[in-house]
Amino acid sequence: MVLLHVLFEHAAGYALFAVREVEEISLLLPQVEESVLTVGKFHNVVKLVAFAPFKSAQSALENINAVSEGILHEDLRLLLETSMPAKKKKALLGVADAKIGAAILEELGYQCQTGGVVAEILRGIRLHFHALVKGLTAQSASKAQLGLGHSYSRAKVKFNVNRVDNMIIQSISLLDQLDKDINTFSMRVREWYGYHFPELIKIVSENYTYCRLAKFIGNRKELSEESLEGLEEIVMDSAKAQAILEASRSSMGMDISPLDLINIESFSSRVISLSEYRKGLQEYLRSKMSQVAPSLSALIGEVVGARLISHAGSLTNLAKYPASTVQILGAEKALFRALKTRGNTPKYGLIFHSTFIGRAAAKNKGRISRYLANKCTIASRIDCFSEVPTSVFGDKLREQVEERLAFYETGEPPRKNLEVMKEAVVEASEVVAQVKRKQEKKEKKKKKREKQRLEALAAAAEEVEENDIEPKKKKKKKKQQPEPETDSEPEENGLEEDALPKKKRKLMVEADEEKKKKKKKKEKARDAED
Repeated sequence: MVLLHVLFEHAAGYALFAVREVEEISLLLPQVEESVLTVGKFHNVVKLVAFAPFKSAQSALENINAVSEGILHEDLRLLLETSMPAKKKKALLGVADAKIGAAILEELGYQCQTGGVVAEILRGIRLHFHALVKGLTAQSASKAQLGLGHSYSRAKVKFNVNRVDNMIIQSISLLDQLDKDINTFSMRVREWYGYHFPELIKIVSENYTYCRLAKFIGNRKELSEESLEGLEEIVMDSAKAQAILEASRSSMGMDISPLDLINIESFSSRVISLSEYRKGLQEYLRSKMSQVAPSLSALIGEVVGARLISHAGSLTNLAKYPASTVQILGAEKALFRALKTRGNTPKYGLIFHSTFIGRAAAKNKGRISRYLANKCTIASRIDCFSEVPTSVFGDKLREQVEERLAFYETGEPPRKNLEVMKEAVVEASEVVAQVKRKQEKKEKKKKKREKQRLEALAAAAEEVEENDIEPKKKKKKKKQQPEPETDSEPEENGLEEDALPKKKRKLMVEADEEKKKKKKKKEKARDAED
């Protein structure tokens, strides 16, 4: 009889359970499925054979990555080889994932089963795991799951910060929203200020310039020849500035109060700041596209490339799409409407905004859009999967599209794709080598700075230690210095001079010398008397 074992992967380790001899059909009955909810009844179904806890969090992460990728890890291999029955034909292993089951069958030769009874047993094990394994509490099991979940997510989400396409998606969405808002607010400024100076709308059509003029002019009656220089600076045209000045003198607009003018000027300044922010955002988008998708941006431009990435969801998703999908990306409604009504399907979607389709003749628009979509797919795949992104391939692909346009117009045959790609590979390899050399130089400089910093810290620490040691040595030297020898005799109390303080010792020596001098004088005086 075949004995069923079940493998359960937990954050704490691998567990191998043996299913007691029960009929498979009976396990699928509703009453038996309900008994899974109680620990006592479930103990009669399964029995713990072996439990191999993970040694560390790093080991747990390695094992869970291997399981998710369908690879048999060494820890799992050791558990199965030591705990499974020796007769492989009589053993059946139940696993949750078919991938890991295929890996076990290939490497160890154990037959694996998924779904059905195994799924029900695994559900019960998952529910009562902390009760089935001795020494494991529900709290420690949940902590292990939480820690492993965080580390697994962090490992999966690791990416190059400079190549994040999420920022491009958000930037292009915000750019489109800003365009709508600025247009709406500018129309409101035109309508509001138009009551006072209606002729200005006909002279100046651009929204940003109109808002700047509305803020600068204010009350049209106060406009004079002195303001002409300021008008020219805003409009960048002396004729237009003169026309504005003349129109202000003969305007049919109504008078406006100072309070209304203040509100119009403040609203105009808000629109101006929004327009300036939009310019900064566009520059940011351009720089991000040059980092993330340089080939795609070189081929069709930053804005259209960003819209394609945003619509696809990510650069990776866009790289997975075939050229036929990229061609009509953004025209899904038209496509489904055409399929429903059995009409003509759309020829282009978002790529219509590129300059190539606009430059092509009406009969060639479909052909050039198909060709352009093909090149966009190649560019997105190069950007997505290349280690060092460069715009070399994008420039070459753009040249190919230009040649194809010329071929449609004049009949001049374009270069073969193989020749162009060979040139691109040679140029790209040179660019990549230069980039790598620069990176190596930067790393060397960084290491050198770090080394100098560490050396400086070490030298400073040594100086501090020397400064601490020197005073102690001086004190010791002072104590060890021998005292000057004197020929003086010991004192009356029997103590030697070394035991006395220095000042007292000096006074004693001087007193002895004076006594000796006095004695000599007395002796000389006696000799003279004799």
